[in-house]
Amino acid sequence: MIPPEHNAQFVWRMEEILDLYEEPYDPNRPVGCFDERPCQLLAEVRESLASKPGKPQRVDSEYERRGMANVLLAFEPLKGRREMRVTEHRRKLEFADMMRYLLDDLYPEVERIRLVVDNLNTHSPAAFYENFSAQEARRMSKKIEFVYTPTHGSWLNMVEIELSVLVRQCLKRRECRIRRRSSGRRERGAKSETAWVRAWSGASPLPMPA
Repeated sequence: MIPPEHNAQFVWRMEEILDLYEEPYDPNRPVGCFDERPCQLLAEVRESLASKPGKPQRVDSEYERRGMANVLLAFEPLKGRREMRVTEHRRKLEFADMMRYLLDDLYPEVERIRLVVDNLNTHSPAAFYENFSAQEARRMSKKIEFVYTPTHGSWLNMVEIELSVLVRQCLKRRECRIRRRSSGRRERGAKSETAWVRAWSGASPLPMPA
């Protein structure tokens, strides 16, 4: 529920984002959306029974918790492009690294990126200054224009739809669980998410940090 006294600010920010989505594609000033999502890592306690003719695969309901990971997803609506990173933490450092990747590797020739984000405290140019030199932070902040969703209005960020599809098609499936004896905590889930991104956009997701 949005308090009545906040209606004007909500409508102002909402219309700003909707107008941005309606703009024709501009290769020099592309519009993107970004957000993160925490994911619980689950390990199988017992090996599943393989499927047979007339019988589906059988998976035990018991599992073991193996901590958390985070999915960072950038989405360019007008091109259907998706770029993703799986990280152990969700700090300003991870956000700043992702933004620098967008600028230097994916959009090195553009004049400016307009990026829709929510109001999480890491989503700010301050993250650049906290993790890079002042010169580098200034360079990055001049090339990214953050467009913030209104409070209680993160659903206006189109990347939320992408994350929802990712959860339904990948993260909630048992194949995304990691095996009990797996040496890498995030390996199996990250591979499933990588396959999902490739299937949807043909893009090359970011490598998972060591």
